[in-house]
Amino acid sequence: MPELASSSAAPIAVAMSGGVDSSTVAALLVRQGKSVVGLTMQLWNQRRMPELAPDGPTGRCCSIDDVYDARRVAEQIGIPYYVVNFEEQFEEHVVKPFVAEYLAGRTPIPCTLCNNYIKFDRFLEMADAVGAWQIATGHYARVRYDTPSGRYQLLRAVDPAKDQTYFLFGLTQPQLARTLFPLGEMAKPAVREMARGFDLAVAEKGDSQEICFVPNGDYAAFLSAYMKETGVEEPRTQGAIVTSDGRTLGEHQGVHHFTVGQRRGLGIATGEPLYVIRTDPATQRVTVGSGDELWCSKFFARDVNWVSIAAPEGPVAASVKIRNKHQAAPATLRPTAEPGRVEVVFAEPQRAVTPGQGAVFYDGDLVLGGGWIE
Repeated sequence: MPELASSSAAPIAVAMSGGVDSSTVAALLVRQGKSVVGLTMQLWNQRRMPELAPDGPTGRCCSIDDVYDARRVAEQIGIPYYVVNFEEQFEEHVVKPFVAEYLAGRTPIPCTLCNNYIKFDRFLEMADAVGAWQIATGHYARVRYDTPSGRYQLLRAVDPAKDQTYFLFGLTQPQLARTLFPLGEMAKPAVREMARGFDLAVAEKGDSQEICFVPNGDYAAFLSAYMKETGVEEPRTQGAIVTSDGRTLGEHQGVHHFTVGQRRGLGIATGEPLYVIRTDPATQRVTVGSGDELWCSKFFARDVNWVSIAAPEGPVAASVKIRNKHQAAPATLRPTAEPGRVEVVFAEPQRAVTPGQGAVFYDGDLVLGGGWIE
């Protein structure tokens, strides 16, 4: 790895979410004798839209309780700790695009936007402010420097069940050069056992599962509440539910209530399983069909970021993931004349290719890059 413009005495800024993973990272670096500063980003005011608040505990991240837990761990391991309010930036770069994408008939993944524009971009600015050159997070991924290409490479985590590279395809070379993923070589059970060994207060805390600003998991309800709160008139996207050959089966209350591949909650009964094939806000139509109609052989990805390799000039063989839990499938990537746009052609058709989701390209464990499904 090349020599970095940093001092061995410079602190490492750890993004502390209040969970077991980031807390273990901070404690591990302290145990290794590193100078560590804990930083927590306040991203969303949990008191907004109280009508959406669920009864009982939730599994969402970035709550007030999480900030309390992060502070408690920082005190326990004896490191400086700061909370920085990024609510305005988070709403601008994550929440508003999330709303716009849903209303445009696409299914966004806000965690990737958060990583691209907040958890690494803004976090590095925070690190600069405290004199840190390197940052460390609790993500399950790996970074290495490839001397022949002169590039930093992003690789899958050793633990495939916890690998988070699908959400990290937007990272840039300057960001990778300063990022540590100390848990990338570890399995989750070993991380939790390490947290117990450090006697961390969060050692038994469960993992977050939900989007921080959608506490009850109801995206459509969030969209309605958010637009009402911000004084934006909710667009009228009620329309027809039709088959792919144009037959009308019923009516719906808004295209943003549906996503490609959805089966439940269609509001129609035909005696056979039907799935959402596509949504079209322009015509206000939701097209449904059989499971066979969900299979797709090719699509285009836009705003492609080549993470570990330079942008190719010709076709590239890769394995492609179209959802976080999707098994990466063999495909050929064909760059188009339009910069940042790639045609993905699968060797075999894949189910429910969903506009708005991420498409991430792999060569074994190596993350080649990724973009957004059109």
